[in-house]
Amino acid sequence: MDIATVIGIVVGFGLIIGSILMGSSLMAFINVPGILIVVGGTVASALIAEKMSVFVGSARVAMHAFLHRAIAVDQTIKRLLELSVVVRKEGLLALENQEIDDPFMAKGVRLAVDGLSVDEVRSALLGEMHSLRDRHKQGQKLFRFMGATAPAMGMVGTLIGLVQMLQVMDDPSSIGPAMAVALLTTFYGAVLAFLLFIPIADKLETRTKDESQNMSVVLAGIESILKAENPRIVQERLKAFLAPKHRTVEENDE
Repeated sequence: MDIATVIGIVVGFGLIIGSILMGSSLMAFINVPGILIVVGGTVASALIAEKMSVFVGSARVAMHAFLHRAIAVDQTIKRLLELSVVVRKEGLLALENQEIDDPFMAKGVRLAVDGLSVDEVRSALLGEMHSLRDRHKQGQKLFRFMGATAPAMGMVGTLIGLVQMLQVMDDPSSIGPAMAVALLTTFYGAVLAFLLFIPIADKLETRTKDESQNMSVVLAGIESILKAENPRIVQERLKAFLAPKHRTVEENDE
């Protein structure tokens, strides 16, 4: 569970709701026609823009912003160094008996044990990396599109409300509901865009960068193992992927 995402959403909506309750009733900010215009219009636009499979899968993609196992690059490096030592002492085939939790690392080791060359293993793993980035970019693209569309649908609702208001200027009792639609749709669009859709897209982009970095570490480590490089050289090469302060910690632990 990503606590930062949950806290951000709870605090964001909590501040908005709290601010509303300080000055009026929460029910005054609930307008069904406005919700239908913004939410329905955003969903409809997303369906037009993307394939049904991508739209349906967006809910699963969004869960990566909430439920995500943190990737510890230092642990990945530690595991690769252990494998490097095994190969150095027992040979490449000894990796068959190693348990590897990371699916990407396990695939690289399997290809190496199968006797593929460095270039072949690199090509296969790069293909996996590019495929992952493409899949993730689809989800990010959809949420960014919805983040841009929600405020636009809010403006559509505002125009509808203004037209309705101008049509009933002679009836003061009808001006209020029409004005509510005009103002609240803009409010709904802004909240959905800047408190949900765009932040989720940004968080998914961060997830992709983290996974890509981890994959790059694995790729570099597998290449070094295939080349039978000294574990010390492998360690120094992989440490380049860590921030300087984390490299210092590693050195102190040795």
